[in-house]
Amino acid sequence: MKKLPSLFENNREWAKRIKEEQPDFFEELSKDQNPEYLWIGCSDSRVPANEIVDLAPGDLFVHRNVANLVVHSDLNSQAVIQYAVEVLKVKHVIICGHYGCGGVRASMQDQSFGLIDNWLLHIKDIYRRFEDEISAIDDENEKVNALCERNVYAQVMNVSHNPFVQQAWKKGQQLSVHGWIYSLEDGLIKDLDLCISSNEELSSYTE
Repeated sequence: MKKLPSLFENNREWAKRIKEEQPDFFEELSKDQNPEYLWIGCSDSRVPANEIVDLAPGDLFVHRNVANLVVHSDLNSQAVIQYAVEVLKVKHVIICGHYGCGGVRASMQDQSFGLIDNWLLHIKDIYRRFEDEISAIDDENEKVNALCERNVYAQVMNVSHNPFVQQAWKKGQQLSVHGWIYSLEDGLIKDLDLCISSNEELSSYTE
């Protein structure tokens, strides 16, 4: 079982099916990538980026981590944003959270989860800012979902203040930052009415 034969078989069947449907697909795909979208989402296995927006390989540049955070000190996410904005010239950065996020839920609990506690501190900061608002909600799941939405908002702000995004806007590059959230219960994405396309628009949002 060291080689996980079932996954290799799945891969062969998938590649065969794609070639039958689109004979030139892999030849064209191997030449270059030219996606219009950068997707920043959660690592949760139930939220596969390409699938839930029904886009093919090559259409979506993807970065995922626990609770879809964009932390300025995280070189991974910063490198992804720089490459997407400066090299790929994506036109849209989508931060997509999801309801019932385990990372968000964990950040609301008064217990230790190990190394990930350091990562969750970023969400705990958001929770403290909106604790009165969230505490006023009776249902525990709805409290988590409210913080999931607040977390997306915070990450949209982080991306919008990112120096590479700022430089792009100053140069007049077409680039919009979107805040979305996905529901595991029905498979639908909700637009949180967060879309920022310039510093002028950014200044109209409060943090």
